Amino acid sequence: MNSEVLLRFGLAIAIIGLGIFAYWFINQRWLVRASHNIFTLFKKLPNKPVLVYFTTPECAPCKTVQRPAIDRVSNLLGEKLQVIEVDATERPDLAKVWGVMSVPTTFLLDAHGEARFVNNGVARAEKLLEQIQTL
Repeated sequence: MNSEVLLRFGLAIAIIGLGIFAYWFINQRWLVRASHNIFTLFKKLPNKPVLVYFTTPECAPCKTVQRPAIDRVSNLLGEKLQVIEVDATERPDLAKVWGVMSVPTTFLLDAHGEARFVNNGVARAEKLLEQIQTL
């Protein structure tokens, strides 16, 4: 009986590890994809961190949670951060090129245009600020 429990525990740990690896790998692909497509948004880099925010008019969490979080971060950082909002229904080409499959999705780019973080789903202001501080 104990060996069966240990086997199941080992399998559960392996499945969790595989899930974590898959999530990390997919995020890395999104970051590379975003970095390669930075000039779909800019002709010239702004030389400061950029938050790219994909949303839609029908997205309730975008309006009630994500937009207030981005406004708070933007108010705290002022001119030190550029925020670009992309309506995925108006610009499905950009959403596709950037690999956006759901909204809200936020990307944080460093001052050199390198995508450093992607947040699928709502990212609270504290998380965004923490990510920006590492840039």
